Amino acid sequence: MSKRAYNFNAGPAALPLEVLERAQAEFVNYGDTGMSIMEMSHRGAVYEAVHNEAQERLLSLLGNPSGYKVLFIQGGASTQFAMIPMNFLGQGQVANYVMTGSWSDKAIKEAKLIGETHVAASSEESKYMALPSLESIQLSERAAYLHLTSNETIEGTQFKDFPDTGSVPLICDMSSDILSRPFDLNQFAMVYAGAQKNLGPSGVAVVIVREDMITDSPKHLPTMLRYNTYLKNNSLYNTPPSFGIYMINEVLKWIEEKGGLQGVQEMNRKKAALIYDAIDHSDGFYRGCVNAEARSDMNITFRLASEELEKEFVKASEQAGFVGLKGHRSVGGLRASVYNAVPHESVQALVEFMHQFKNSHS
Repeated sequence: MSKRAYNFNAGPAALPLEVLERAQAEFVNYGDTGMSIMEMSHRGAVYEAVHNEAQERLLSLLGNPSGYKVLFIQGGASTQFAMIPMNFLGQGQVANYVMTGSWSDKAIKEAKLIGETHVAASSEESKYMALPSLESIQLSERAAYLHLTSNETIEGTQFKDFPDTGSVPLICDMSSDILSRPFDLNQFAMVYAGAQKNLGPSGVAVVIVREDMITDSPKHLPTMLRYNTYLKNNSLYNTPPSFGIYMINEVLKWIEEKGGLQGVQEMNRKKAALIYDAIDHSDGFYRGCVNAEARSDMNITFRLASEELEKEFVKASEQAGFVGLKGHRSVGGLRASVYNAVPHESVQALVEFMHQFKNSHS
């Protein structure tokens, strides 16, 4: 096999090599059917077994909390930004949002198209380089739900804990850090994630939702924008992204093999610590963007003394086999995305490259 790139892409992102190799081995002939999983009917027993297994495996990794359903929906997390207020923002109610950066901003903009919104807390004053304290969250009257983004991929912040919202449903966009650490699903009415960072390839959004939230979606909504369509039909109302769901199931098996969420959290903390240490002990050559207590273990953002030097860093890193270290175009700078599947060896190689670059430019 040819050498693998050091992949620090923010999404679509690195997938576990073991998963890719398993998929490769089964690609043409899945389970002696004489067909690829991509070629078979989604109504057939073979595919349906994979579909159901992925749902069960996901809930199992989260401790099998009762009353939750897993839905597979196309359109990514961006479609969820609209579906959430469409389904849950009732007449006379207010959608509450915690504003922490680029992705929560997009979620709020979609909700404003549907109905009344309220920013319950914001870190705009810090230019989103910090997170609002959980104590600062002020819910409006008539709150339909509180929405927050657990990890801002672009800015590089991550909530370590989540608020207790009492009887107000808590909904969380976990696209960037789902299954990167243990969390208590019972705190949430719903969590959702685009698959392309920690779960599998792009093309699927995974929604884990309390069943009582979605038994009766508003009847005026188009069929494919009602959560109860997916509930009643086990996410098989129309043709699902079957290969993506098969890949999610394989990634979930890999997480189990790594010791579940506790195991991957330990791996992720070690990887993130290596890069943050390189930044913090560089005598100011590298500067972390985010306040230390809000730093993400998934998306590590940093700057150099000038944009010219950053461009040089990106160019040199690409020549050395690194991919995806340029920051998002909206904020600039540099970013290393170290999702579950990014191997420890890639992170070590990056830290060595950072030391070499510093030494040759100091």
